[in-house]
Amino acid sequence: MTDPNQPTDPNQPTDPNQPIGPDHPDHLSEPTPPAHPYYQELEFLTHREVPVRFAVRYGEDHRPPGRPGVLARRATLGAGSHVLQYRLASSAQGDPGAYGLLEREVAAAVALERRYGGAKFGAVFARVVGFDLTAAEPFVLYRPPTGRPLSEWAGRLGGEDQERITGQLAMAVRLLDEADLVHRAIAPDTVRWDGARVRLCEPYAAQRSGEAREPFGGAPWASPEQRAGQGAADPRDDLWSVAELAYYLLSGRPDRGEGPPADLAAYRRLAALGQSGLFAARAADRPRPPEFMRLLHVPDPLATGVGAADPLDRWRTEYDHQIARKRALSGEAAPHRAPEEPAPPSPRPPRPSLRDRIFGGGDSLRPVAPAATPEPAPPPPRSRMCPHCLLPVEYDERLLVTIDAKGNRIPLDLSAERRPGHVADALRKAYHLCPHTVDGDEEHELPVPYLTNGEPLSVALVGSSSVGKTHLLAAMLGEVELGGLEPYGLKCRPLNPEAHRTYLRERVQSLQQGRQLGRTGQQTFARFADGLLVQAGGGQPRPVVFFDLAGEDLAQDGEVGRFLMGVDAFVFVLDPLRALRLPGLDPVREQSGLRRRDLGDEAFTTVLNRIPRQRGGLVAAPAALAVNKSDLVRFEPVVDRWLGRALPGRHDAAALREESRDAYAFLAHHASAAWLKPFDDCADCTLHFVAATGGQARGDRFPHGARPRRVLAPLLSLFAMCGLLPGAEPLEGIVR
Repeated sequence: MTDPNQPTDPNQPTDPNQPIGPDHPDHLSEPTPPAHPYYQELEFLTHREVPVRFAVRYGEDHRPPGRPGVLARRATLGAGSHVLQYRLASSAQGDPGAYGLLEREVAAAVALERRYGGAKFGAVFARVVGFDLTAAEPFVLYRPPTGRPLSEWAGRLGGEDQERITGQLAMAVRLLDEADLVHRAIAPDTVRWDGARVRLCEPYAAQRSGEAREPFGGAPWASPEQRAGQGAADPRDDLWSVAELAYYLLSGRPDRGEGPPADLAAYRRLAALGQSGLFAARAADRPRPPEFMRLLHVPDPLATGVGAADPLDRWRTEYDHQIARKRALSGEAAPHRAPEEPAPPSPRPPRPSLRDRIFGGGDSLRPVAPAATPEPAPPPPRSRMCPHCLLPVEYDERLLVTIDAKGNRIPLDLSAERRPGHVADALRKAYHLCPHTVDGDEEHELPVPYLTNGEPLSVALVGSSSVGKTHLLAAMLGEVELGGLEPYGLKCRPLNPEAHRTYLRERVQSLQQGRQLGRTGQQTFARFADGLLVQAGGGQPRPVVFFDLAGEDLAQDGEVGRFLMGVDAFVFVLDPLRALRLPGLDPVREQSGLRRRDLGDEAFTTVLNRIPRQRGGLVAAPAALAVNKSDLVRFEPVVDRWLGRALPGRHDAAALREESRDAYAFLAHHASAAWLKPFDDCADCTLHFVAATGGQARGDRFPHGARPRRVLAPLLSLFAMCGLLPGAEPLEGIVR
């Protein structure tokens, strides 16, 4: 195969239609032309996320095929550099999926440019110039393509050119595979040839390898599995397209696209493609891209490595060492469970109580059947610890209340109610007063289902003010409400229906409608924000309650935070704007008035110093460190690797460990060691890239709506560590 691209400076034009890169020094220092009726100003980010601004003149709009909702036009930057702009029209922004497709395209284009843009073979891909995903009409800019579509070359190419095209397409698929991408749009109309090299079209249909295939393309160019949207995206989907193009160029006509062409044996030059299984209907039966390149005798450009070593590798090794250290300190500690409180003796009432009638009691209260051998009596129900005051609460029907719209507690007496269904429905919505109100404390109560179901689990979100705890919790519970936990075998119901409806209305729905949530106010007494009953399989439901306190309350070692000593699990929420030494974040820091801190999050330190430790000095409660607002650094390769993917539909301990390892390495490389204190201090701590909103607010709104990313990952990890996730052994793949 001939060299696909001679070495050139990617910022220098190779022909009149090739633009100078906007980050070229000459271009950046070029003065903006004087005001002109045909010129406007355009601001965008380069692929390195450097902000630039140019005078721009636009051409006419047209609608590119295969990209619904997108408008395309030529544009001239500055004194004469030409680009192509693809933007999401205002009329299409009512479709939440349209923005996601553009965002995914930009992520793929930036990943390819960062990885291969400086290499001589990078010309096989569309070269991205810049983008702005926050504009009123989000857009991406590319260098204009050279050459003509392969559809115009059919029947006019010699054998040598056909072999070059096939070889270069195989190389492009190999490079995409290395970047964990599947292009999915390789066809005669989308691949260009200029007589020396091919160029693939913009990656507007690209997917991550391993993600569920989305239906795209038509026969014969898209594989049968891709057309049907079956299985997971695979780089061998693109090899099917390459094989069909090779047949098309040689035969001069397209195949049916259902398997090997009927007349394949008539073309000796395609014999190797047929024998290799490249036309197999299933991707799993085709060769991998490196194997295909060897078959074609095409040199692999990645055989000797491309670019410098990954600087995060040393920190990934450090993560492994830290896991070993914690394993040694904890002595292979048993999975965390909340300490059981012994149930204090209490006399039985002379008649079955309300709780006994609905939830069952001891055998002494049941009619004795005339069976020969009675079953052993179940253990008496043990007390539940109040998550607010950390004292045991015994169920007492005399302490039942309802709460009206004004917050008044109204005693609830169900002793005369004989219909079990009515009693159960009333208790589902009722509260139980806590009898341990201490002087100076607020009177408080617990939802009755908190006392009448399985072992409760309390989860606290920890972080300073404005790190996004409230948005993250609202995004989490919004995903739960949409059924996000069901693929993992978990069913969820509200702990209290009315309180849950209020939370959904005031928090979750507001966020989903694109409104920024107000800051959490300081409290004089810690109350949980919302609660769920989570049921795994056919087991007993477990109450799960979530605490979201103001950062000021968490950073102070005051009475309001005493509940922390009884919390079962923690989500430490990290803000990249405060933590990361990345210059690209400086403009956002300036806008938001936030400063980077090398001393870490003071709320992390205060909370970790307060909660109990186990043998070895480690915190016993499971924890997750969530790198929130990861959309701000979404184009960093290691962040893009995870944030660009949907969560898997099952618990994957190996993937959980890999994400934790990557996130640890990313933070260790770009932040001070203080930001990793939750991982250092907690025996069991996973790390996650999450985005509660997916973008920065303007005023009090998110201009393109809230787009949560991977927000359930920390919660699923905690559930796995606490024995609540079916099929996940506690601590599996973390410390053990």
